[in-house]
Amino acid sequence: MYADSPTLALTKALISRASVTPQDKGCQELMIERLNAIGFDIEHLRFGDVDNFWAVRGDSGPILCFAGHTDVVPTGPESQWSYPPFNPTAIDGQLYGRGAADMKGSLAAMVVAVEQFVADHPNHDGRIAFLITSDEEGIAANGTVKVVNWLQEQNIIPEFCLVGEPSSTARCGDVIKNGRRGSLGCTMTVKGKQGHVAYPQFARNPIHSAMSAIAALTTEVWDHGNQFFPSTSFQVSNINSGTGATNVIPGELTAVFNFRFSTEVTDQDLRQRTEAILDAHGLDYTLDWKLSGQAFLTQEGRLVDAAVASILEVTGLETELSTAGGTSDGRFIAPMGTQVVELGPVNASIHQVDENVNIADLDILTNIYQTLLAKLFIP
Repeated sequence: MYADSPTLALTKALISRASVTPQDKGCQELMIERLNAIGFDIEHLRFGDVDNFWAVRGDSGPILCFAGHTDVVPTGPESQWSYPPFNPTAIDGQLYGRGAADMKGSLAAMVVAVEQFVADHPNHDGRIAFLITSDEEGIAANGTVKVVNWLQEQNIIPEFCLVGEPSSTARCGDVIKNGRRGSLGCTMTVKGKQGHVAYPQFARNPIHSAMSAIAALTTEVWDHGNQFFPSTSFQVSNINSGTGATNVIPGELTAVFNFRFSTEVTDQDLRQRTEAILDAHGLDYTLDWKLSGQAFLTQEGRLVDAAVASILEVTGLETELSTAGGTSDGRFIAPMGTQVVELGPVNASIHQVDENVNIADLDILTNIYQTLLAKLFIP
């Protein structure tokens, strides 16, 4: 029986804390204890019911910030799990537990990589930081977005940020995210006039009114994308109207839709063009918009180059740069002017029953992070 590696041991300790969003359950204190021991200064930043912290080591020079979240999604019915979700279980080279891949394995790899790097290079150039929240999987209102506001108030702008989201597809390091599409959601209410179906001349059916407008929105070409992003997509996720009775024309329709948009358009462009289409169809409507995040892109440069080179050195893989997938907390960090990449383990099981991570990948990821630190901060 082999002893657990430092990264595996810390991953298990984090998984054993049932930090269902927005709870932290002591994960951050465990990380802080380790970071304090190697000379990090800690700022506890609690906003609302959410625990966050900012930790930094070093007094001057560019900042590489490791960003991540200690919260996890709910387990669903625990009876469907092969092993208790908060009792980390190693079987056949895989570690099972909620958060194993998203993203307690990455958090452990970050801490251990920094511990090893500082031991080897106690007088390194630059500054190393951690931005950790317990509000990423939930509404994300009191987490990274609030910490970023605090950083800007302190005039602290990290040059580089590595987010530990599970970016890999088949092998650890085969994909890194160097950008994400923006996300713009909307709830549309279309007003009509309720009436009897036998007397449509005395009513105004909002379903009939909205159908052609929604069809126009679905067929609109919003942009053609670019070399980094696919074209902007529009998807309707919900339509609701009517009383349930067959003989009543409804008085109102509600539709929910979402744009995932590239850097070719802004959220303001999409709002204005949507309103123009609705106006052209003569609708009586209101729109309730919610911007979840702007599109961002970190083009090839110092951080991307260091990440690509580190993956190649540790794994032999020629990594793929990708902007696919949903949103992440990188959307809050990039607008500061920070170069952002996402690099973490394989994402095949995230948010699923029996979430798991390859045990060997935990040490591979640790080595990638440590190598990246050296490429940025060792002359």
